[in-house]
Amino acid sequence: MVALIVAVVLLVVFLVQLKREPRRLGNGVYLLMSLAFLALWLLTLAEPQTRVLVVGAVVLIAPVFVVVIALFLIANGVTLLRREGFKPGNALSFGAGTAILGVVGGLLLVLLSALREGSPEPWVLAAAGSLFLLAGYLGFAFTLFLLYSVLYGRVRKRTGHTAIVVLGAGVPGGRVTPLLAGRLDRALKLYRRAAAKGASPLVVASGGQGHDEPASEAEVMANYLRERGSPDEALLEERESTSTWENLRLSSALLAERGVTGRLLVVTSSYHVPRAAILSRRAGLKADVRGGRTAWYFVPNAFLREFAALLVQYRALNALAACTALSVFPLLAYGV
Repeated sequence: MVALIVAVVLLVVFLVQLKREPRRLGNGVYLLMSLAFLALWLLTLAEPQTRVLVVGAVVLIAPVFVVVIALFLIANGVTLLRREGFKPGNALSFGAGTAILGVVGGLLLVLLSALREGSPEPWVLAAAGSLFLLAGYLGFAFTLFLLYSVLYGRVRKRTGHTAIVVLGAGVPGGRVTPLLAGRLDRALKLYRRAAAKGASPLVVASGGQGHDEPASEAEVMANYLRERGSPDEALLEERESTSTWENLRLSSALLAERGVTGRLLVVTSSYHVPRAAILSRRAGLKADVRGGRTAWYFVPNAFLREFAALLVQYRALNALAACTALSVFPLLAYGV
């Protein structure tokens, strides 16, 4: 009964926090912990024999599930590298899948060694335990990020936005890539929908000029929108930003210079929505974020990149958690 009470309390906190601010990553922690306590309560209702069967099934199925995910990531990585060319950023899903198989293989070797030769050396057990805890923490963090992404995508967005900010992406050769076109087409659709209701939001094309680009991303994006019917008076170009953070801050400042206040609608690629939402909150902006169409094979790798970026963004917390995970078993193994 205690587990059920805790689950309900956590669920209530989650719903309150979600209503107050859906762009907070911590909302997912409340929901994830609520589900965990609910599962624990349901397990206590079962017969002892059923509990053993359920726990045993989870223990047996979990490694298989992890291996299937690893193989999927490797296959997706190969597809992406073939279609988009070899770049470090395109190899994340392949590298993640390979790393997962390496961890599973290493833990399996330790287990087989223990069964064959008795207890392995303390340092081997300590290393295996540390690796398991670190992998568990990363798995929890990724599950939290995935859960938050699904939640934010399902939250009903407000209406009455005063401006639509389109986040830029690379424009090699001064052309709009399919990835960027997905963002611009979604922004154009949202603008037309607002105009049909009598609103007149400004559309901000946001993005600076890279060393390999003949023009700023904002200029190329604005031309794309003009060619598809966007009126000049509805377009603004923010040509200085070099990151999502700068996209948001500089676009907001540009709008403020023109006396435009109110809630913003930020448009980016589907995989980028969660981090853009988190950054818009950290920037102190009143904003909702929508995602444009993204090629299916691009999403897993890009989603992992977004996850890695969030790990860096919250680096202090993640470094503390990683150090704790890596030190627990060595301390126990050597009796410190």
